[in-house]
Amino acid sequence: MNMMIKTCSIDDLKELQAISIETFLETFGQQNSPENIARYLERAFNDAQMEQELTQEDSRFYFVCCDNQVAGYLKVNVDSAQSEAMGRDALEIERIYILRNFQKRGLGKVLMDKAFEDAVALGKKTIWLGVWEKNENAIRFYEKKGFTRTGAHSFYMGDEEQIDFIMERPLEGMTVQDGIASDANPVR
Repeated sequence: MNMMIKTCSIDDLKELQAISIETFLETFGQQNSPENIARYLERAFNDAQMEQELTQEDSRFYFVCCDNQVAGYLKVNVDSAQSEAMGRDALEIERIYILRNFQKRGLGKVLMDKAFEDAVALGKKTIWLGVWEKNENAIRFYEKKGFTRTGAHSFYMGDEEQIDFIMERPLEGMTVQDGIASDANPVR
């Protein structure tokens, strides 16, 4: 398997938009009404919204490519781009998605490692994310990566209020060496 991470630019808008919609539908389409999904997709992934997010100074998008195909993506936020006021010492993982056909190949771990690498390189003390309370697979994945639940916030899928757990992980003891984040005290 040939794998690489690519930083997204404005030139990637259409491809990012397409994979954002596809992965969101794969992940949440069955558990939500078609009307609420359609409303959310139009609000979150329209051209203007995607362009604004791609050009936001405090956000970064990355593609993970497998055998020269985009297989998933990551969005991280710092400072003013964070979706919650978590402070200047935090990095948010806002989105981390892998296409269903590429799951179970370790690509989610690769993107998570990229988020840790960015956080450490930027001198952040914590990394955090919001995850739907019903997304048990994702919650287990984050727990294996050392995240713990520290709160909750509302997330609106169309007109339906849903609850996202806020999960955090301290970065103490983590360093970046040769472009790779390593944990002096790995979580198992």
